[in-house]
Order: sequence, then structure tokens, then C-alpha cells
Amino acid sequence: MLFACVHNSGRSVAAEVLLRHHAGDDVEVRSAGSEPGDGVNPSVAAVLAERGLEPAGHVPSLLTPERVEAADVVVTMGCGETCPVFPGTAYEDWPVPDPKGQPVEHVRAVVDDVEVRVLDLLRRLRRS
Repeated sequence: MLFACVHNSGRSVAAEVLLRHHAGDDVEVRSAGSEPGDGVNPSVAAVLAERGLEPAGHVPSLLTPERVEAADVVVTMGCGETCPVFPGTAYEDWPVPDPKGQPVEHVRAVVDDVEVRVLDLLRRLRRS
């Protein structure tokens, strides 16, 4: 599983942390971006921390063709990120608003939205 967003600092990090939390060892999950930022969005980190989740140690990673090819499922986060297309890989785009520079109430709503989508994806993966 790969979550991709341009800076790999907000939405994709939240998705990675939430899927890892809900799936445990059932799913191998990563995130990356075409223009990785300097670190995790502090507001996203704070909202995840409110839930007892930490993106500790996450360093924004570069989205490479190798990372995409290694994933069974690639989810872009509605940020215009483009990924190379490989046979056998499933692709989804989630239209999730950008939390950057938004008040914490907005960031909470974004993380809530990501969590609903992550849980739906996890249900679908477990059925297949």
C-alpha cells in the first residue's frame, strides 16, 4: 500500500499512520511525494497525537517508480500527484482537502475524512 501526496507531510502521512494503526501487521504501508517537504505538518501531527497516534520518525520520502511498482494499491490524496502506472497495481484518488495552514478544527475534519476512507479501504482489502 502506498499513499502519495506532493509533499508527503500531511494527508499521506495521516493515511499511513491511520492504516498502520487499524491494520497492524496485516498491511505493509508507505507514503511518499514527488516534492517531499521538510517534515510532518505540525497540525496533522498534533491531531494524530490527540488520538494517541504518532508519526514519529516519519521523514517525507520521494515518490519513485520503484516505490509505486512495489505497491499493490496506490492512493493519491486529491493533490494532483501523478504516479507511473504499472500492470497489476490498483489506483485510487481520494479528494481530500489540504490541511496546510488551516485551523485545527479543519485539520481534525481532514483527518476524520482520511480515517473513514482508510477504514473503507481496509474493509475492501480484507474482502478480496
